[in-house]
Amino acid sequence: MEPQANAVRLKAMYEKMVLIRKFEERIIELAKEQGRIAGMQILSNGQEAVAVGIIEALSTEDVIVSNHRSHGHLLAKGADPRYLMAEIMGKAGGVNKGKSGTLHLAVPEVNALMTSTVVGAGPPLAAGAAFAQQYRDEPNITVVFFGDGAAAEGSVHEAMNLAALWKLPLLFVCENNCWAGAQSYAQHCPIGDIAQRGIAYGMPGEYVDGNDVEKVYALSVSMADHCRNGKGPALIEAKTYRMRGHGENDHQHYVEKDELDFWAKKCPVGSLRKKMIQDSIVTEDELQTIETNCMVMVEEAVAFADKSPLPLAKEALNDIWV
Repeated sequence: MEPQANAVRLKAMYEKMVLIRKFEERIIELAKEQGRIAGMQILSNGQEAVAVGIIEALSTEDVIVSNHRSHGHLLAKGADPRYLMAEIMGKAGGVNKGKSGTLHLAVPEVNALMTSTVVGAGPPLAAGAAFAQQYRDEPNITVVFFGDGAAAEGSVHEAMNLAALWKLPLLFVCENNCWAGAQSYAQHCPIGDIAQRGIAYGMPGEYVDGNDVEKVYALSVSMADHCRNGKGPALIEAKTYRMRGHGENDHQHYVEKDELDFWAKKCPVGSLRKKMIQDSIVTEDELQTIETNCMVMVEEAVAFADKSPLPLAKEALNDIWV
């Protein structure tokens, strides 16, 4: 890639990462206010490079399927922060009219098929979406995000087996953030790299530093091309870290402070910021402008959500099919 084009891409990815960070930092504040925001808030603070690096390698027509830690994926795919915030706050102006809340979001206008808080629910549904793409002879692929904890679910193994058997255009992305709820990776997984499981299903499996957005993007381009060219599925394991608890009511008492400090120094947003300064891609003033613009977008989203009404009780059964 030409240096100038790469610089433009890095700046665009940085903007998305900052937007995700600011959006979720605002959710942290809202979650502390009594009655301000509904539901369990499960955030991706520290994992922004995975969402942005993966989705930057996709086309707008490609489909994504996410999990309960979905805000970053949806914003990276182009979801409007205003409608997303309104949904998280349970308002009628939200992407799902206030009926899904934060844990079961769907944003069809950006081809974000669904999210689910059911651990391991995404991969089988993603296999269905990929099958539809294959059946219709479309040039698009489906990407499904799941965590290291979900990697042990039978549904994930079944989806990988079926995708490989039918050579579906499906990219599996395991965000290994070192913790499954309150269980460390060593407590729930017997192998060093989840990417090793790819070979068992006859698909390529590679791991990447999930805090380096450039490396995530580069591997994603290669793996997405593999899926797009009729070669079947692929597996990416992005090694990253969950800087917050499982949810905002989880204060991480089971995590050593030294561990958090170690990963804080590997912050994907801070690392990319430092690199762009060193490589003279941006100035400090430009970085400040990006941060200010993202903060404005987030505050506009909160204001929009605050003004949006609550869903009407009489509409509770609308948009439901049996």
